Amino acid sequence: MTKRPGLEVKVLLDYARGSRGKHNSRTMLSTLIQTSHSSKIFLYHTPSLRGVRKKLLPQKWDELLGLQHMKIYIFDDSLIITGANLSNDYFTNRQDRYFLIENSSDLADFYDGLISKVSTFSFQMDGQNRVELHSNWTLDPSNGDGKEFIQAARKTILDYYDSCRSMRKGTGEEEEIDEASLEINTWLFPLIQMGSFRINYDDSATSRLFSAMASGSIVKLATGYFNLTPNYSRRIIAESLATFDILMAHPQANGFMGARFPAGGIPAAYTLLAKKFFEELKASGQGHRIKMFEYLKSSWTFHAKGLWFYPPGENTPLVTLIGSPNFGYRSVYRDLETQLYLVTKDPNLRLSLHNEQHRLYSHSQPLEDKIFLANDHLVPLWVHIVIRFFKNYF
Repeated sequence: MTKRPGLEVKVLLDYARGSRGKHNSRTMLSTLIQTSHSSKIFLYHTPSLRGVRKKLLPQKWDELLGLQHMKIYIFDDSLIITGANLSNDYFTNRQDRYFLIENSSDLADFYDGLISKVSTFSFQMDGQNRVELHSNWTLDPSNGDGKEFIQAARKTILDYYDSCRSMRKGTGEEEEIDEASLEINTWLFPLIQMGSFRINYDDSATSRLFSAMASGSIVKLATGYFNLTPNYSRRIIAESLATFDILMAHPQANGFMGARFPAGGIPAAYTLLAKKFFEELKASGQGHRIKMFEYLKSSWTFHAKGLWFYPPGENTPLVTLIGSPNFGYRSVYRDLETQLYLVTKDPNLRLSLHNEQHRLYSHSQPLEDKIFLANDHLVPLWVHIVIRFFKNYF
């Protein structure tokens, strides 16, 4: 930063997760602000964490109410979209997905603008690790009228999203088709999901995709934390005609395995949720069409999420979804999420996408009745009770 004083750096983190512990993201980044006036750090604070909840919930558990969960890294006109954070294990032994999209100014500008808009209604941090509201914002996300904050934040995002779509449509006049436009073979559609603000673009698109899949098509669906919403479950089981292979973390590949009580029960909670869905498949007679798999690789944890869609009769995917959502309750209703819908006719890219999912599934094993009897799949009684009342927080 000292060698390039004109370089701008913007970081958007989650307030609760970024403040966790004595040494955290905030203490680490405060030095950056001290050394560079062009560096800005913003902390999104969910409007669900306020009042008694904010006073009583301890660190880590306050994150259950909602997070800034988008994972976008922008460098000039290129960006990386992923489901990964920047902590050490993601660079060593935590499995995730990463897409680098180079020289795409439109996409980079869209996400830069989106981050700026979310930053507007987030806290801004100074070099002394103090936070205050953005200079263009007056509503506190953690105090005051929560409904007013939600309405204002919702309008901010919707106005921005609509302006981006209007710019893409242009003036409405017929555009001249040149040779370059005829050679386009890949399309990217960025979608966002912010359930706290009743913004459901990604949920709506994913729901329609599940329902529209024809007989003979194949879907590979991966999630680091399996907890499908009733809407997704219904569309996959009762409406879609496609074959599904659903990949999730084995309990030993769950990042919470070995954690202290009560966080150590989280792998068992997701095992229970998977078992409930497994039993639903058997009861509906769809177990032959929808298979479940668990990722297990020695010393590795699993955090990958996304979807690969194979049209009938084709052996490489036409569509992939890449980003932060896990297709569960948190992704749809609590967290700020984004993912790209990538549609491609390019045979080399389609083969690369096929090989990507094949590598992930090569470290998996099918989920069967007998597996739930194994010691590492047994679910304590207290986890059953927690899931019964708090399923929507997972």
